Amino acid sequence: MSAITGTKSSKPAADSSSEFAGRLLDWYRQNRRSLPWRQTRDPYAVWVSEIMLQQTRVETVIPYYQRWMEQFPTLQHLAQADEQQVLKAWEGLGYYSRARSLHRAARLVIEKYNGQIPSEIENLIRLPGVGRYTAAAIASIAFGQDEPALDGNLRRVIARLFNVSLPARSPQGEARLLELLYSHLPAGKAGDFNQALMDLGALICTPRKPHCSRCPLADGCQAKALGVQEERPVQSPRAATPHYTVTAAVITRAGKVLLTRRPANGLLGGLWEFPGGKQEEGETLPECLQREIREELGVEIEVGEVLGIYRHAYTHFKVKLHAFFCTLLQGEPQPHQADDLTWAALSELPHFAMGKIDRQIAADLLKMERSLFPPE
Repeated sequence: MSAITGTKSSKPAADSSSEFAGRLLDWYRQNRRSLPWRQTRDPYAVWVSEIMLQQTRVETVIPYYQRWMEQFPTLQHLAQADEQQVLKAWEGLGYYSRARSLHRAARLVIEKYNGQIPSEIENLIRLPGVGRYTAAAIASIAFGQDEPALDGNLRRVIARLFNVSLPARSPQGEARLLELLYSHLPAGKAGDFNQALMDLGALICTPRKPHCSRCPLADGCQAKALGVQEERPVQSPRAATPHYTVTAAVITRAGKVLLTRRPANGLLGGLWEFPGGKQEEGETLPECLQREIREELGVEIEVGEVLGIYRHAYTHFKVKLHAFFCTLLQGEPQPHQADDLTWAALSELPHFAMGKIDRQIAADLLKMERSLFPPE
């Protein structure tokens, strides 16, 4: 294939004669991944899969997608579910705002669009949790719209094919990548075109050590010709990742433990947790936990033995959490900084939707149930 060249035109125009697109689609027909959401054109199923796939690996998503579609097989089933059911079904996938937004959007589609998911990218973008990429993916895959879906795989493949030297996630870089995609988009085949680029990026044009010898587009790849394929896409400098020390209290009473529900808006919104918070400068861990419980619940506690130390990396920061067994000294807990609280038996903990660290704490408590609360 001769060297691929891009257009300078800013007007989106699908090009059904693109040699690049033709060769890519030929490769895709022979090598496409067999994924459960590719067995249907149901807009709801496509939508669910695209939301789940945001910043999450395909192999992680597959079992969650299959369980989700069994529990909420239609948009109507999802809209009728309560938030705790939705969060519990999502537990372990992370980025829980995706689940809450999907739930709200399902109800909005029922109310505003008579239960029919809109096909136009302009209306899809108006739904909670749906950005330009997700809208383009739904519009192209489920509705056959001529829209490029610019995800991480597409950024990488196109930046290499056309040797785009602009940072791929900068406004100028994204505009250039979209311009190139529009100019080579095969009319009426955008869904397969997008998925072919996703598969090419996942299987061959990988972030490190791309398998150029197996690439169907290698002889036209401008970055490969210059030997800079591993330097594309250009990344913007990343800030250092903050690390936080956090505490959590396991407060027991009458064979139960105290749980609080996080506010709906914010990190892990709507999930249940063991109360606590971030250590401030100059505080010991017990002092931190006593202050947090006083602020959150309006009670005084005695901090006892350490249950465990837990680590987790979120998108923009990392935490090291110290969980302590605690005794309630005085007062009745009130949810001053939480949406709700409850006393739960250890056997009930699996039924509460929790983030990863709190689920680990709950699992450790369940292992200790007989020693913590011996049968009478």
